[in-house]
Amino acid sequence: MREAPSRVLMESLWDAGAKIQAFDPEAMHECHRIYGHRDDLILMGTKEAALQAAEGLIIVTEWQQFRAPDFCHMKATLTQPLIFDGRNLYDPERMIKQGITYYSIGRR
Repeated sequence: MREAPSRVLMESLWDAGAKIQAFDPEAMHECHRIYGHRDDLILMGTKEAALQAAEGLIIVTEWQQFRAPDFCHMKATLTQPLIFDGRNLYDPERMIKQGITYYSIGRR
């Protein structure tokens, strides 16, 4: 996480007043070490828990467990069906069919 783009993203979101719920199967301890306790950062125990009451999902890691989610559950859990995918994990056409607003970063 030392030079991870996710840090720049989180810090920019905080500057804009956002609250972040995050989950990463490998970086949770390091994230807590770097940022400590913050009211605008909640480290969640599972990927599903990170979606609870979230306005949208931002993907900045490509762990295998994120590659085949339950899109119906995601859509039902997010307050807005919105995904910014920085790793291009999902097919844009499939997202449209699922009724999810999808921004695939770096794709045309």
